[in-house]
Amino acid sequence: MRLNEVTYNDALPVDGYGEGFFRIGGEAREAPLAILPTGVAAWGGYDDVQTLVSASEVIDFCLIGTGKDIAHIPAQFREALENAGIGVEIMSSPQACRTYNVLLGEGRRLGLAVMPV
Repeated sequence: MRLNEVTYNDALPVDGYGEGFFRIGGEAREAPLAILPTGVAAWGGYDDVQTLVSASEVIDFCLIGTGKDIAHIPAQFREALENAGIGVEIMSSPQACRTYNVLLGEGRRLGLAVMPV
């Protein structure tokens, strides 16, 4: 089997996470947060749809990490993203981080918004 090193270009992968934080590009950041092609930003949770909508020109979809376990998100939040042309995938935050790193390594145009674990 041949293993290849993953290249993320200018994007920052999720290196790890713990209670209340995520490590992005080697730096611990408090959750909730959003990782977009434009950078890492504090995210106000489901009341802060604008942070994600403002990236609609540079992302095709956004992974939403709902915390330790998968949970429903508010319908208005989902609708606002979809109306901006952003696809939405819901999963637990740990699963969202792993999926984000894989898709980032494939060069996909995506964002990640995660609630604390």
